[in-house]
Amino acid sequence: MSVDKRTLIAVIGDEDTTTGLLLAGIGQITKETNEKNFFIYEDGKTTKEQILNNFINYTQERQDIAILLINQHIAEKIRSDIDNYTNAFPAILEIPSKDHPYDPEKDSVLKRVRRLFGE
Repeated sequence: MSVDKRTLIAVIGDEDTTTGLLLAGIGQITKETNEKNFFIYEDGKTTKEQILNNFINYTQERQDIAILLINQHIAEKIRSDIDNYTNAFPAILEIPSKDHPYDPEKDSVLKRVRRLFGE
């Protein structure tokens, strides 16, 4: 599938973040496969494997995702996989959540930009 077919934003987030983004209109359920473009993380219930499986699904298997939004505190649980991700599409953006503020020192995209500029 070509880049122009990548039209969806996916999210791996906590309940509040995902609900807000769904209310903003990013929700999509594919009719044929019943696939969702969002995954709700539940603290204490969601395993690292579930997070990683959804990350792989959104970044490698699905060809309709242009951007993957992931809460930074959830990204920390699969940090090595996110740091090793180098594809242009989908772009991965780490976002804060209500209970976990954004920490620029942990953001893999910001780290790459700093390396490019020699910081």
